[in-house]
Amino acid sequence: MTEPKTMEGKPGGWSETRDADKETQWICDQVRSLVQGKTNKIYQEYRAIKYRTQVVAGTNYLIKVCVGGPSYIHLLVFQALPCYGGYLELRGVQENKTQDNPLKQF
Repeated sequence: MTEPKTMEGKPGGWSETRDADKETQWICDQVRSLVQGKTNKIYQEYRAIKYRTQVVAGTNYLIKVCVGGPSYIHLLVFQALPCYGGYLELRGVQENKTQDNPLKQF
C-alpha cells in the first residue's frame, strides 16, 4: 500500500510537517501575549520548532513551540489574506505536548 498523496497547495489540505523558519517564529511572536493569556503562563523560552499549513481563505498554521526543556505547546493560528488586512488570529492552544507529538488539527 502506498502513502496517500499530500494535499499541499490545495485548498483545505494540510502540508507536510516542516522545520520552523524565521516567518514561523515571527507569527509565534505576534501571538505570544495571547498564548500566555490563554495558558496563564509566562514562557521564558518560546521557540517555534515545526509547522504545517493549510490554505483556506487565508492560511492556517499549526505550530509546535518549545516552551522550555521537554515542554511543548501546539498553536493554531489563522493569517488572513493580504486583501483582508493579513491579520493574525490565535484559534487554539494545546498544552502538555512533547517533542514527539505530531502536529494534528484541533
